[in-house]
Amino acid sequence: ASYHGTSSSGSVKHLVGLNEILKDRHVVIVEDIVDTGLTIKSLMASVLEHQPAEVRVATLLYKPDAYHEKIPIDHIALSVPNDFLVGYGLDYDGIGRNLNHIYKLVEE
Repeated sequence: ASYHGTSSSGSVKHLVGLNEILKDRHVVIVEDIVDTGLTIKSLMASVLEHQPAEVRVATLLYKPDAYHEKIPIDHIALSVPNDFLVGYGLDYDGIGRNLNHIYKLVEE
């Protein structure tokens, strides 16, 4: 988790630990959305500590205008504008995650 409201908090809170043996294995990090890259950077550092043979990144949604890291995103299903999105697993402070479509959050 790296968001509070509609803004990045600037830090990543690990909600689940890594319990698998990754040494010499091929690993794919699967993300719902990649925006600033802060979460990918943190996940990649954690995975690389376990000495995998290879690490690749796949994401459903990718925000190229928001991405600031140099870690390659190997598999992208859909590039999207730099809008705040909810639904289909994406949420706004816990709200909207269970919507069965992806929506752009509009602030009034």
